Amino acid sequence: MQIVGEIAQAHDGSLGIAHSYIDVLAETGVDAIKFQTHVAEAESSIHEKFRTKFSYEDKTRFDYWKRMEFSVEEWKGLKKHCDEKNIEFISSPFSNAAVDILEQIGVQRYKVGSGEVSNFLLLKKIAKTGKPIILSSGMSSFTELDKTIEFLGEFNNDLSILQCTTAYPTNPEQWGLNVIPELKSRYNMPVGFSDHSGDIYACLAAAALGAEILEFHVVFDKRMFGPDAKASLTIDETKKLVKGVNEINVSLNNTIDKNENKQFEELKNIFEKSLAVNKNLSEGSRLQFSDLEAKKPKGLGIDASNYKNVIGKKIKKDLKKWEFINYKDLHE
Repeated sequence: MQIVGEIAQAHDGSLGIAHSYIDVLAETGVDAIKFQTHVAEAESSIHEKFRTKFSYEDKTRFDYWKRMEFSVEEWKGLKKHCDEKNIEFISSPFSNAAVDILEQIGVQRYKVGSGEVSNFLLLKKIAKTGKPIILSSGMSSFTELDKTIEFLGEFNNDLSILQCTTAYPTNPEQWGLNVIPELKSRYNMPVGFSDHSGDIYACLAAAALGAEILEFHVVFDKRMFGPDAKASLTIDETKKLVKGVNEINVSLNNTIDKNENKQFEELKNIFEKSLAVNKNLSEGSRLQFSDLEAKKPKGLGIDASNYKNVIGKKIKKDLKKWEFINYKDLHE
């Protein structure tokens, strides 16, 4: 299981804040930190519409992407910081120019965002690096994904695919957890889950369903500026998620054999019960269901599971209320 905390644009164009995220996320237990690499002139234009109007300082979406840019040297510094924290640096490029930047800084693998799945120009640029590719499926049908998987198959990169729903935040009815096993069956490759729900539950469920990669946005506070803040996890939520996922993995890697329960013998003797009578009964009385109770511990009387064996049998002696019943007390 790989856990990827995505900073994306949560740094709001501040190099210092970006480095602060690395420091804090490195303490949560995530395996990788993911950025987005934007080169405004290469990926956008002044005609691009805002997905949602959130910016008080950017007149256009293009202006926003411009403000999200870092220089090559600044990206190198972020990558170096991740290396020093023993955490993998990952980024999603949104242009061929962005791939060139990431190659200069030595990224180890690429994440392809949901909006780029059919951008075969970008996909070829990434694939030619020979590096592993994580493909998000957020806005794609199976027909579209089939074409992309076939296209990338020509380059023999290591591929993995994420179930993702492009909605911010994503409601439970939109999670699409059922798609995880469908992707595994259809493509026979590592499958993960990219989450925008803003809480830990979807990723925990995905982990239990066998997701091998988890990706989610992280923000210092959900009231912060930016398009993804409400759909992100806080640092404390990230820590809680990592702990939960690790425990789920322990569970999945330690299967229980329900045909074998010898380890519970001592507890079974404590919790299971023996048959007793719930009233005073005279010698010769025939036992009825209404005469019976089951009491702890097991072994002082006939097992409660065998109550049918005593119904209708005569007792050989007087039995006091709450006294255990044994076979020696019964006529054949």
